Amino acid sequence: MKVYNGTIISCDRENNIHKYLVEDKGRILYAGAELPAAYQGAPKKALGAKALLPCFGDTHLHFASYALFNAGLDVRSARSLPEMCAQIAEFARGGPGGILMGFGASPHSVEERRLVTRDELDLACPERPLFLIKYDGHACILNSRMIALLPEKVKTLRGFHPDTGEMNQEAFFAVTDLVTRKISLLRTLRNMLCAVEGMALKGIGMMHTASGVGFPFDLDVTLETLLGRGLDCGFQTRLFFQTMDLEKVRRRKLPRVGGCFATALDGCFGSRDAALLQPYADDPGNKGVLYYSDEEVVKFTKEANRGGLQIEMHAIGDAAFDQAVMALEAALKDCPRADHRHGIIHACLPSEEGLKKCAELGIHIPLQPSFLAWDLEPLHFLRGILGGRADKLSPLRKMTDLGIMLSGSSDAPCTPPDPIAGIHAACNHYVPGQSLTVAEALKLFTYNAAWTTFDEKERGSLEAGKTADMVILNRDPLAMKPCELLELKVEKLFLKGEPYKKGQGIPGLLAKALLSGGKI
Repeated sequence: MKVYNGTIISCDRENNIHKYLVEDKGRILYAGAELPAAYQGAPKKALGAKALLPCFGDTHLHFASYALFNAGLDVRSARSLPEMCAQIAEFARGGPGGILMGFGASPHSVEERRLVTRDELDLACPERPLFLIKYDGHACILNSRMIALLPEKVKTLRGFHPDTGEMNQEAFFAVTDLVTRKISLLRTLRNMLCAVEGMALKGIGMMHTASGVGFPFDLDVTLETLLGRGLDCGFQTRLFFQTMDLEKVRRRKLPRVGGCFATALDGCFGSRDAALLQPYADDPGNKGVLYYSDEEVVKFTKEANRGGLQIEMHAIGDAAFDQAVMALEAALKDCPRADHRHGIIHACLPSEEGLKKCAELGIHIPLQPSFLAWDLEPLHFLRGILGGRADKLSPLRKMTDLGIMLSGSSDAPCTPPDPIAGIHAACNHYVPGQSLTVAEALKLFTYNAAWTTFDEKERGSLEAGKTADMVILNRDPLAMKPCELLELKVEKLFLKGEPYKKGQGIPGLLAKALLSGGKI
């Protein structure tokens, strides 16, 4: 048994701030203003100027991809194309054999203000195939060696651009499938364990991963299921299967479906294929791409909803957002469910009418506040392609005031899994009237994150009876100005009351996973 004394931010529905919290055997026994006599003799931990909060959750990331690129080439820090190419050349000399994989190419963070090309990649990496993902995770650039490996059918797909080496839309998905099929399972598991350790350092104890792309037989879903059941540290995994083939979901007895890729309704702003109601400001003939017809999306949502599944779908542009809202409304009219917790991921440019429908229907939004302060896709670029619509992106205040449940996420590997960065961005929206309070922003990554997957009765807030998944921060965020929040640091993560322990090996992971029937 242990007693914590100091600033204890519960993040519960009433936003209670407590002075004492008692934990024993991984459960919270008490949280309140006075310490009951029964606990007076227990060891005490004085927090001083620090604060105790629930551990953080990340409600939308692509964990297998994040784990892969977290362990590989990352060019997001490059500020010029020669610097990026030098990083690629250095990695090619010392990196693992086979196809080289990298992440983070952006035309907005380099002084040339353009994307690296196939010819430049050929000079940096002439001898080996190179697969370089764009910062937004929706396109890639290939060198000639990699293009030579592509089967002929890829060359007939939308988004195949051999001159520049850029692949987007269906061509990108096909190339991703080809590359990820060549990664060893052992390497993937090692990368996953390292990625969990990195997330734990940021205070994350729960992730909602969207999986099911690229691996033969959907092995990424299998591996993430094993990981979630096999970790011995208490880290929680909730898995969304990115497929419209609901038989796959039923065979695995998963309760959730959706994400991006096969369940993405449109593209993204970085590739100018997010689906818009009105054309792009700098391209009057382009409204982006809707990947599916209304009929196809409605058929999918009706079948999934009838089957009792929780649905999430990617929608960035307002046309895609409206399509998602329309399809979920049709599904709920077809088969009403009082507590479905369906969601629309990203919802970057939502329509006014669509937001009202979300509030009415109980549709939640797993969003990425860090997109609001993203140097790889800066505001000047968004204003250039969207015009005045850029000031309508992610209207957090409006969404919250309508009563829509919002949760916080990173969309990793697009942005790093870092809840403090997300909390700071949510409190410092570039449209000041759309910022959240610090208390509201904290709940994006705590109570709301747990609520999103029906976990709020067990975790997400510091209340008696719940699991003691907690973080100690170096300062009290509620006593800080919004502009100061990046000064917050995670000092310690506790899962089930115990300090997070790293170092679990693959044999132990697999043994525990095969014996465990834990929630995924």
